[in-house]
Amino acid sequence: MGAVWGGGDWTFSILVASAAAVVAFLLTLGSYYGGSAAVLGISGARPIEKADDPQLFNVVEELSIAAGIPMPKIYLIEDSAPNAFATGRNPDNAVVAITTGLRDKLNRDELQGVMAHEMSHIRNYDILFAMLMAVMVGVLVMLCDVFLRSLWFGAGRRRRRSSGGGGSAQLILLLVALALAIIAPILARIIQMAMSRQREYLADASAVELTRNPYGLAGALAKISNDPEVLEVANRATAHLYIVHPIKKFESRASSVFDTHPPIRDRIERLLSLTR
Repeated sequence: MGAVWGGGDWTFSILVASAAAVVAFLLTLGSYYGGSAAVLGISGARPIEKADDPQLFNVVEELSIAAGIPMPKIYLIEDSAPNAFATGRNPDNAVVAITTGLRDKLNRDELQGVMAHEMSHIRNYDILFAMLMAVMVGVLVMLCDVFLRSLWFGAGRRRRRSSGGGGSAQLILLLVALALAIIAPILARIIQMAMSRQREYLADASAVELTRNPYGLAGALAKISNDPEVLEVANRATAHLYIVHPIKKFESRASSVFDTHPPIRDRIERLLSLTR
């Protein structure tokens, strides 16, 4: 094996991988403490007080008591498309953000269903879970890239040092590394998205547990997904946070292994099955 990979190559690879791990850790730390502020800023959300929307505050207060968590801060997004999301690293630092479209177009039962879904994400630490999963996938992609580059450059140095044997073994190792570098991140991403979809189903079920009314959330999901308005503040960096994926083309096609959300039809069917 030493002929295929020299000690110096291992040292170089370990150093680069360690540097990548440190960068990933710093990015994770930054996301942990500053991620919510960034998400709210990107979304154009602003904090509101109880006097601004007494009904919304009453709904969130009731649900926070039912869920056994502190009442989150409430932010409003000036956008006519109905949607909402929750963010925050833990229940003590949580925020729920809703659009003006959601506030204006949903009745109280539907609003309660949406807020219960978001409160469930907070109670289940889904925001932290999603962040950690994203970081893990990012680290895996980074390490695979480092491994492949180290192997490639190491092989180049060995070819310059010697024109002897070992070429076949090096080629095989390079091909294996290339396959891993391509397949491993894809598989990790598929697993990440599958777990994200399951967390959405769990939040739906937990919302019904809090409200005892599956029709409210089911009606809200139908209204949000069928609304013709486009969420102007939506982008790929924050789309996965919303209760319904705000980029319409994602909801208009068949479910994919790379989707963060289950199909709306499936979510509604599961909710209505809880009444049987």
